[in-house]
Amino acid sequence: MRLFRNSGIIGIAESALTFALEASRDSHPNEYMGLLRGEDARKLGLEESGTVLTDVLIIPGTESNPVSATVKTSMVPNDMRAAGSVHSHPNGVLRPSDADLATFTKGDVHIIVGAPYERDDWQAFDREGQPIDLPVLDVDPPEEEFFDFTQEDIDRELLPSEEDDRGGWLF
Repeated sequence: MRLFRNSGIIGIAESALTFALEASRDSHPNEYMGLLRGEDARKLGLEESGTVLTDVLIIPGTESNPVSATVKTSMVPNDMRAAGSVHSHPNGVLRPSDADLATFTKGDVHIIVGAPYERDDWQAFDREGQPIDLPVLDVDPPEEEFFDFTQEDIDRELLPSEEDDRGGWLF
């Protein structure tokens, strides 16, 4: 079994794996599908270079049933931190199907989670569908700054504050 460190992915955050397991369990008996996003290891306080898988993105419009899950590609964000995919096999089989292999070309790492969705019921794969070792890391993903605002900030943006020196209103 090859180590995956050569391609830059050095592990998965415990919280991301836990989320994937819980989402898969909640979707049962249907398959679950999500995309993986990573963060630079040094930003997470690690002293080695590479990427840690920190997030599982839920893609709006994803359709699933007991034997497949389909992501609407038009809904996939154009994200520089995209790293691969995660999906479940409700039958518990931790091997990629031919359909899985066809999607593995997009991204560097792909995780299959199998029923009963416990801590050891998953396997990571490379782009060719070969099993890889992917350490689970105890790191805290960084807080997203996208929604880093308060109601006060919103009010300040919506209400005119005062007239500027050109005769217009400052917002």
